[in-house]
Amino acid sequence: MDLGLKGKVALVTGGGRDVGREIALTMAGEGAKVAVNYNRSADEAEAVVAAIEKAGGEARAYQCDVTDYASVQAMVAGVVEDLGSVDILVNNAGFVIPRLFTETTPEDWKAQVDIGLYGVIHCCHAVAPHMIAQKGGRIVNVTGDSARVGEKFLSVTAASRGGVLSLTKSLARELGPSGVTVNCVAFGLVQTDHTDKAWLEKNYDKIVRQYPLGRIGRAGDIAPMITFIASEGASWITGQILSINGGYAMVG
Repeated sequence: MDLGLKGKVALVTGGGRDVGREIALTMAGEGAKVAVNYNRSADEAEAVVAAIEKAGGEARAYQCDVTDYASVQAMVAGVVEDLGSVDILVNNAGFVIPRLFTETTPEDWKAQVDIGLYGVIHCCHAVAPHMIAQKGGRIVNVTGDSARVGEKFLSVTAASRGGVLSLTKSLARELGPSGVTVNCVAFGLVQTDHTDKAWLEKNYDKIVRQYPLGRIGRAGDIAPMITFIASEGASWITGQILSINGGYAMVG
C-alpha cells in the first residue's frame, strides 16, 4: 500500500533513539524526507540519518532542546530551508521520572512538564503557520496510556500527557479548516534499549499479566500506526486518541 509519503518532509522529535528511531526509519522507508531531532545524543541521531541514507532515503539531524521555544523556531526554520517544508510533525520527545508522587520534587515536575507538554506546545506552535500556509499537514503527538487511565509512579508524567491529549483535540478543531490533522498515539509499556533491564526482569511476570496479548510492546509496534496517521490514507482522521497497548487499557 502506497501511503503517499513520497517527497513529504517529516520532523520527528527525539528521533535518534528507541521509538523515535523506528518512526524515522519507517517514514523514510515510505519515501519521506526525515528531519531527525535530538538534544544530546548526536551520535544516535547521525546513525539514524546514515541508516536512512544507506537505504536510499534523505535525512538530516537537527539539534534542538524542545523546552526552548526560540531553539524550536530555529530548528523548524532550518528544516524548511534545508528540506523545503514541514509536512509532518511527530512530537515523540518525552521524559519520565517514575516515582511515587509524595517522593517527587518541584524539579521533577518541571523537567517532565517542560519536555512532555511545553515541548509539544512549542513544536506545534512553530510548525502550524507553515502548515496553514501550505493548506495541509499532519501533527502526531506521542504520549502514554497513563494519561488516559492513570498509573502509579507516573502521576506528573500522566498529568503532562493529559495536557497533550487536550491540546490535540483543540488544535484539531483550530487547524482542521486549513487541512491539517492533529492526532495522538498513546501506548503502553514499550521495551527499548534504554529500559531498566534489571527492573523489567524483576517485574516482568507481574507486568505482562496486565496485557491480554501476553507481552509488552516493542519500538517497532508503534511506528506503523504513526506512519499511517501521518499519511494520505488518514486524511479524515483528526482529534483522535489512538492506543497501541496490547489490550492494557480499553477505554471507549
